Amino acid sequence: MMNKNKLVLFIVLVVWALAASSCVSQKKVRYLQDMPIEGMPLNESLEATVAPYDELRIFVLSNTGKDDELIKPFNAMNGNMQTGSLNQGLGYLVDVNGNIQFPVLGDLHVQGLTRLQVQDTIASRLERNGYIKNPLVTVRFMNFKVFFLSSSGGGVLNITNERCTFLEALAMAGGLDWYTRRDRIGVMREVEGKRVIHYLDPRSTAIFDDEFFVLQQNDIIFSEEMSYKFFSNNLNVVLATVSLVTSLVSVYALVRTFVNGY
Repeated sequence: MMNKNKLVLFIVLVVWALAASSCVSQKKVRYLQDMPIEGMPLNESLEATVAPYDELRIFVLSNTGKDDELIKPFNAMNGNMQTGSLNQGLGYLVDVNGNIQFPVLGDLHVQGLTRLQVQDTIASRLERNGYIKNPLVTVRFMNFKVFFLSSSGGGVLNITNERCTFLEALAMAGGLDWYTRRDRIGVMREVEGKRVIHYLDPRSTAIFDDEFFVLQQNDIIFSEEMSYKFFSNNLNVVLATVSLVTSLVSVYALVRTFVNGY
């Protein structure tokens, strides 16, 4: 009987340990734990830059309103301006060397430039070469996508405001469950012709100053599970197995007691 009690006690301790291991403390999952009450200054210098294979929609307008004929060649990719179908354009594909082929101006190197810098570059070239006086140039990303992968699935995040931070992407993906490792959330990006993986931890405000905090087009975010999620997912199986073993031990002890009585 003593051995049986010891076995049952051992099984209870094992079950308790497994249950405890499946619990997650707030400290392991809470976002921005070191955020000061007074807040933190914004880093406005972080902005997405143009990379190869991006698609750009570029509009050229005249501030004077008198150069409609002059600006037509520069909007050949933007549809028919007279019918208002500017959104039907094909856009400019950035080639592997970081260039776009722009009407009249020819090759323009735009890799590494922000959207506003591309606007300023084209506007200054148009005015400097005497094509349009005081032009108004607008540039938009057409294919800003971020990819999210996790053990439970994944998806494509279509970014519409042309600027997406790491935290915004996590929110768009539905957030992180309790069993995702916060210290191993990777962002894979192409940097100077190489695939680079960088890890961020959303529990710390240090991510605000990280160069990967503002995402680039075609970034891939991926996460890893905590090791003890296995126990959480299989806890019911473990409990059922323990219950069966306990029942068998009890039956064995009962049969043995009955036999010894005779």
